[in-house]
Amino acid sequence: MVAVQDIELEWSEQAEIVRYCIKNRKSLCEVLIDRGLSYDDFKYYHKIQVGNDGGQYKSIENFSVHSNGIPVASFFSGCGGLDLGFEAAGFEHAVCIDNNELFCNTLRVNRPKWKVIGPPDSAGDVSDRNRLHKELKQYISSNFDGVFIGGPPCQPFSIAANQRFTKDDSNFKRVGFSHKTYGNLIFDFIWFIKKFKPKAFLIENVPGLAIDGGKKLGQALSVLSNIGYSVSGPRVLDAITYGVPQYRKRLFIIGSLRGTFIFPQPVGKKVPCYKALRLPSRAKNHITRKHTAESIKRYMMLGCGERDQLGRVDRLNPNLPSNTVIAGGTRGGGRSHLHPLIPRTLSVRECARLQTFPDSFVFGGSAARQFTQVGNAVPPVLAYHLASSLAQQAFS
Repeated sequence: MVAVQDIELEWSEQAEIVRYCIKNRKSLCEVLIDRGLSYDDFKYYHKIQVGNDGGQYKSIENFSVHSNGIPVASFFSGCGGLDLGFEAAGFEHAVCIDNNELFCNTLRVNRPKWKVIGPPDSAGDVSDRNRLHKELKQYISSNFDGVFIGGPPCQPFSIAANQRFTKDDSNFKRVGFSHKTYGNLIFDFIWFIKKFKPKAFLIENVPGLAIDGGKKLGQALSVLSNIGYSVSGPRVLDAITYGVPQYRKRLFIIGSLRGTFIFPQPVGKKVPCYKALRLPSRAKNHITRKHTAESIKRYMMLGCGERDQLGRVDRLNPNLPSNTVIAGGTRGGGRSHLHPLIPRTLSVRECARLQTFPDSFVFGGSAARQFTQVGNAVPPVLAYHLASSLAQQAFS
């Protein structure tokens, strides 16, 4: 959060710059550059005192331990939120699978030693069971002496993704298991669990996975119980209770051949979001949006927790955890919340910090698709706590 110059821009000067750009139809970005300023020199009219309460911010880099030798096979890997958590807990990656080439390339760039099944060399399609089964046998075998992890795409079950539409709207996609593309991927995942029978598995999704009261999900999980797994969950966890500076509820199902898994207890105090937004100089993926003067005029008048209705973005409260980091639409532009202390939206890196990704982790693709990768991920620190408990309970 360091401005281009170490100056204090007066509120009257800020307001005048915005008025000048609107009146003369000037680019705010260009005017700021001409004056040796940046968006980070701006401030809100309604200031708030930043406190020192709350827990300490830690990214996944603070949790790395020595390898435990337990292999992990990752399905629907995305950019690797779950994977980084398991890596930090000591697990060793046998293989990652995803059908999105951009996500696969992000994994390859950041973890070149990991084996990735996905475009352009493979479809990485979990629903193409026979083909993927053949490919997986190159890396793992039956009675897999490790853990399967995966979060099937959640759009058909997501409340947030469809809250703008009614059920009669053509854009409404919260149709659950009846969704033609994504609705049954969890059953494909379960099919692979049955085929390879790992010692343990972890399934992650949005709470809406139990869309029908959990009936169909329960039927699927009973299949795993019948072949020897003790299944814990579905259990909804909020990331804020595990040191993540963000309200983020996710559903987890964990199965083990060694007995009933006990979910880890919450750890420490809630972490306020401002502690995560202290970026190092020259941070990667930290290009902020070039807002118009009209947008900044609206943003800078917002109080903490207030929403800009036109842009549908909220100003975060620096003394509280962030709202859930969102992915944005798969076809439209990525977007984020408003910075708690600067009237602009968060950068990809700032969102990644709220998700507890390491600063060294680089997200590829356009800015919109970088937001998609970050917003779709499981916070690595949350994944770490689950992975550590799983290592102790199912493999020790």
